[in-house]
Amino acid sequence: MRKGSNPITTIITVAVFLCLETASLAILRSNNVLQRSWFGEIGQGTMKLLWGGGEQVRDYFRLRSCNDSLASENLRLIQENARLNAIIDRTDVSGVAQSTDSRFSYKGAYIIKMSRNRQHNYIILDKGAEDGVIEGSGIITGQGIVGIVEAVSDHYCYAISLLNRDMNVSARLRKDGPVGPLSWNGRRNAELQEIPHHLMTELGDTVYSSGYSTIFPKDIPIGVTVASRLKDGATWNLEVKMFEDFSRLKYVTIVTNLDAAEIVKLEKEGENEQK
Repeated sequence: MRKGSNPITTIITVAVFLCLETASLAILRSNNVLQRSWFGEIGQGTMKLLWGGGEQVRDYFRLRSCNDSLASENLRLIQENARLNAIIDRTDVSGVAQSTDSRFSYKGAYIIKMSRNRQHNYIILDKGAEDGVIEGSGIITGQGIVGIVEAVSDHYCYAISLLNRDMNVSARLRKDGPVGPLSWNGRRNAELQEIPHHLMTELGDTVYSSGYSTIFPKDIPIGVTVASRLKDGATWNLEVKMFEDFSRLKYVTIVTNLDAAEIVKLEKEGENEQK
């Protein structure tokens, strides 16, 4: 704007210019078949763009709803699997089920924050004490073990991820094989240790949770063996490719052993008796 120009005059000038441009385009469109075709194509393209954008937004929200439904269904299947395992485990030699109760309770949760690029990774979930979450609860998915709850607030909980060098879980090679500690190797896979060297192992063997703790139920698939090395000539260390892809993790299940306090108390009493 030139020094001393009137803002009102400038606005009027711009308005007149826009009116003249609009009129000229209208005249051009009405008097020329080619231009009329161009205008039609531009209008159709604009409508397609707007319609396509709207469909993408609607698809996005439908996808989230679908994911929520799948997460709920996954939780239901985990609970049903636990119930059936409880029936099998508590069936006497006559084949009669003694109880359908499980020692574990299950609760679905969303991950609201998670680290993956450290040596000591963590997870924060949207469930806390008011939802019945307690310290020491396990975190699982249909693809394996994810972590262990370490701290709980009213509405959230903080967990150590399996991708943490300080965490290890009790795992079993195959469902009928030896048990050893499993931990993250600091890179992409985990490592199952202390497998006796005289036992036959094959690459591709599935590794499961052993159930030898108060945290995780038994027989949760964790991954498959992809490499092995003999340590000190006495035991095998087996590299395990985990089934769970932590980079895509969003929904999890918090699993709580309802008998954990009783078991821990009994364990401490036994230790005190040995002293």
